[in-house]
Amino acid sequence: MQHPSVIPQEIAQFNALAARWWDENGPMRPLHMMNGPRAAWVAERVRNLVGPGVEILDVGCGAGLLAEALAKQGFDVLGVDAGTEVIEAARSHAQGQDLNLEYRNATAEELVQEGLKFPVVTALEIIEHVADPVEFLRSLAALLEPGGLLFLSTLNRTPKSFLTAKLGAEYILRLLPAGTHDWKKFVTPVELGHYCREVGLSLADTAGLSFSPARRRFEVSRDLSVNYLALARAV
Repeated sequence: MQHPSVIPQEIAQFNALAARWWDENGPMRPLHMMNGPRAAWVAERVRNLVGPGVEILDVGCGAGLLAEALAKQGFDVLGVDAGTEVIEAARSHAQGQDLNLEYRNATAEELVQEGLKFPVVTALEIIEHVADPVEFLRSLAALLEPGGLLFLSTLNRTPKSFLTAKLGAEYILRLLPAGTHDWKKFVTPVELGHYCREVGLSLADTAGLSFSPARRRFEVSRDLSVNYLALARAV
């Protein structure tokens, strides 16, 4: 059965990168560079709004960069992904670290069918890769406990993001494999707000995730023009 969160070609593309996912200088280098600041942004808000050590569901976890980072900060994390190879890479990397961290080869829709609920759900760098963003968000909303928090990150559909995140990252600097992103599927913050309201969520906070050439790293900022983080709350 086809799910709104699954495009088979996308799953195959990311599965093909599984063996090098944890290589900081490999095809996932931009994600490695973003992972520290984005994990810190999420963790701070979870602690302040829900509490320390709570259970977090990480949807579209890939090989586990965010899931592992959150588990190391004391949270109880379940990472799920539709890709079998990336889940195996995640399990392999986490082995022996004694973390409150589990992985499942599953989709958000399958967890909804099981009736599972979580106080916090994360879905970073995934909404621009799904078949139906609104229906995907509807599934994520259904996985939240009342008042639960949903964390998202994605790419804004702007001329700047086309030049930097698409042409620059994939074809000029070769930071990502060519074809990783479809610029037309990038989501603006205004669109994300509309999508959230449509499925019973309230967009509560946003922040940019910007690359600083001087520091050679990504930092949380006010600039939403390329990468941005978002927090929505179940209403």
